[in-house]
Amino acid sequence: MKLISERLPLGQNAPFQCAPETRKLDKWKKHQEEYCDHMKLVEKALQLLKERIRKGDHLASFLRGQLYFEEGWYEEALEQFEEIQESDHQAVYQLGVMYYDGLGTKANPAKGVEYMKKILESPCPKARHLKYAAAYNLGRAFHEGQGVPHDDEEAERLWLFAADNGNPKASVKAQSILGLYYSTKEPKELEKAFFWHSEACGNGNLESQGALGLMYFYGQGIHQDTDAALQCLRQAADRGNVYAQGNLVEYYYKMKFFTKCVTFSKRISEYDACHDVPTIAQMTDCLPEYITKGIAMASFYYARCLQLGLGIIKNEAEARKYYSKACITTNWKTPSNIFLFLVKTSKSRIWVWAVFFFNLIYITVKLPAIYKKIVELRSI
Repeated sequence: MKLISERLPLGQNAPFQCAPETRKLDKWKKHQEEYCDHMKLVEKALQLLKERIRKGDHLASFLRGQLYFEEGWYEEALEQFEEIQESDHQAVYQLGVMYYDGLGTKANPAKGVEYMKKILESPCPKARHLKYAAAYNLGRAFHEGQGVPHDDEEAERLWLFAADNGNPKASVKAQSILGLYYSTKEPKELEKAFFWHSEACGNGNLESQGALGLMYFYGQGIHQDTDAALQCLRQAADRGNVYAQGNLVEYYYKMKFFTKCVTFSKRISEYDACHDVPTIAQMTDCLPEYITKGIAMASFYYARCLQLGLGIIKNEAEARKYYSKACITTNWKTPSNIFLFLVKTSKSRIWVWAVFFFNLIYITVKLPAIYKKIVELRSI
């Protein structure tokens, strides 16, 4: 699974902050007309920073690089951070992120790892607020085997350090990833997963709020509690968690709230996997893999309602379109991938997805061998 770098942690005296994660997702599609005004503000900020740099303000040099970074002007940001790295730990941190992720330069995970190690090993008090985030990023490198050999035990050790027993001033992302790690490793440690998702959720993490909803819903790592599950899922959905939105769509369909299912699923299924997912991931700090799963779930149930005329006028042509989108979004390109997904899916949900693929087969192409396997799964 591809993880995301930890954003630059800000010290107590930081003069600005990144955009809040809780911003409504719908807004970013409605502000194209404000682009020109935004660019005027950026230009004015750059002029002010240039004047402060001329007067010897060292912080202004970092802020200019950070402004370039936030605007996506990565080559300019890289050049600015390279220039001041000897005297600015935040610049070193950002260089680690940029080299690891290939922002403004060719990806060089080994070089990114070296920059993160500099932060983690630095005795300077000015680097203290960066250490937890650097440890999270190093854990990510060991987990992915990029720049260092793959080593999940070392990744776990670094993430535990970064999470710091749920400290809200530590790496909240590490707390959330530990929840994901313990729920997917073999053997699973679901009670640990629930603990870490709870800590991360309490510290504002959106991904973990949705994960807690599902753990309550299916009784994983905690006793089953549908009311608590729906509260978590609805709050996460309102904050922009697309995977939580997809699971709510599934719940509305199963409870036969078809009008609500259609209204909700139609909006989510309009997201474009190629263009919208990266933007949503940046704004919500949720993993792209789970965002695409949420879009796929919404697309499937919207198609199902269209095909059967549930809460909407029956339209098989439109149903075919959204069934296809659900399949493409989740990258199920071959029969072997379809069957592998079904085998990995929990027993209580296999038949739902079996119905999905039966309809894909019926509406698009016939795959007798796969259909036979799906029928066999119905008795599980």
